[in-house]
Amino acid sequence: MGIPTHDVANQSGELVDYNLFTTNPALVEALAREGSVADHGRIAALGERLGTGDAANRNPPVLKIFDRFGRRRDEVEFHPAWHELMRRLVLEGLHTGPWAEPRPGAHVARAAGYMLWAEIENGTQCPATMTYGAVPALAHQPQDFAAWLPLLLSRQYDPRFVPTADKQGALMGMGMTEKQGGSDVRSNTTRAVPAGARGPGREYRLSGHKWFFSAPMCDAFLVLAQAPAGLSCFFVPRFVADRSVNALRLQRLKDKLGNHSNASSEVEFEAAYGLLVGEEGRGIPAILEMGVYTRLDNAIASAGLMRQCVAQAIHHARQRSAFGRLLADQPLMRNVLADLALECEGDIALVMRLARAFDTQHDEAEALLRRVLTPVAKYWVCKRAPPVVAEAMEVLGGNGYVEEGPIARRFRESPLNSIWEGSGNVMCLDVLRALAREPRTRDALMALLAHGKGRDARYDRFFDELHAELGDLADGEARARRLTEKIALAVQAAVLLAHGPEKSAHAFLASRLTAGAPAAFGTLPRGVDPGALVDRVFHM
Repeated sequence: MGIPTHDVANQSGELVDYNLFTTNPALVEALAREGSVADHGRIAALGERLGTGDAANRNPPVLKIFDRFGRRRDEVEFHPAWHELMRRLVLEGLHTGPWAEPRPGAHVARAAGYMLWAEIENGTQCPATMTYGAVPALAHQPQDFAAWLPLLLSRQYDPRFVPTADKQGALMGMGMTEKQGGSDVRSNTTRAVPAGARGPGREYRLSGHKWFFSAPMCDAFLVLAQAPAGLSCFFVPRFVADRSVNALRLQRLKDKLGNHSNASSEVEFEAAYGLLVGEEGRGIPAILEMGVYTRLDNAIASAGLMRQCVAQAIHHARQRSAFGRLLADQPLMRNVLADLALECEGDIALVMRLARAFDTQHDEAEALLRRVLTPVAKYWVCKRAPPVVAEAMEVLGGNGYVEEGPIARRFRESPLNSIWEGSGNVMCLDVLRALAREPRTRDALMALLAHGKGRDARYDRFFDELHAELGDLADGEARARRLTEKIALAVQAAVLLAHGPEKSAHAFLASRLTAGAPAAFGTLPRGVDPGALVDRVFHM
């Protein structure tokens, strides 16, 4: 009788049948702290419903440029798994819920739900976040976009490639980047020629290209093009009034590192129909009305992505043994897991505090915080995602590196939010602009940070150093990254100090605010409680 060679032992099982929300105490408390405690039950129900699956990523979209008769089609086909994900996302209101049902805490509640969704599938968040950001931009011109706004607010996902007059819901995409410019959109060459009278809501014809055209399957797009008075923003639908397809010629889909479930394309405009959004020459402010919300979502999504990978690492370590002990019981591994969990908690604290600023649209201090903390959070949280995911992958060893595991797909996903909607340098320069153009921004920021003062000498020293640096921005561009990082760390520390728990605050101050803090995870100093830190982001 032969010796069995395929008995499976000492392998962790799949992480299933758990509530994404209620097992994350840091998020549960942040939801209540930032003004949306009434939504606990709804978010908990969402956390219970969300599951796993990567069928949409394993079956990426396909571009159909022509039909079988040779006519232009310019349509993107998706796997049924994509459509089911989109149907659920839209039904939950994670695209435009705060605009459809405005109320106190609406943006905080959406942030929590959006973070949970990011743990499961990131590609679907691309059209969702652009639709979220487009609504306030279009709402400034209700006379021109009144027919579109109800479709964008609808909770019915309608994927059909038909005129919006026949649809029950619509989604928005975006086109800014060109070959020659990247983030330097002022160098864009796409031209917009007035079809008649000029001005907001008037018809223009766009000719040119976009090197990255986000979510080309959407029903309309915000597009930057050069009008007679300069760079301007245009609303470009897929269909025009006579029900014919607008002249958006999709060239190819991008072969991306990750985000495989979602389509990104190149496009040529051949005198495509578009309506001016805002004033001519004011394209950047107009499209940044959208961008401020999409940048918020970049940070939220990265926080969710990290939490899922850290939860997977903790789950694995609690079941896998090595050298006679569970990984989770080994001191060095406990340090690594605790450090990763602490990173998640700090990032959750930052993005949820930022989401609260979006709920107080008419509060001047919160508006100033929103202006500076959006690029801060977008820079810092998105920058933290790749190393966190890589460390979590290492906990799983080879099982983490293979595609059928839970982390490889997310590792490929992890750099995207740092690139999309403005890379790290763009964000840090935007932080400097926010501080330099409106002196009260610094006052609002320091008032927020003052909530942590007097509680710990380490924080007080960090606060004083940051206050001095903010008072002298003469050579700020060269040190913009370090300044942005310090603002992010200060906000995270202030929230943890003011609201606890004490063990998290102590560990954060000891490991993040000290001079020469190590770059690698797993270097928490003596005196921290690893088990308490781990339970903050994955308590089962």
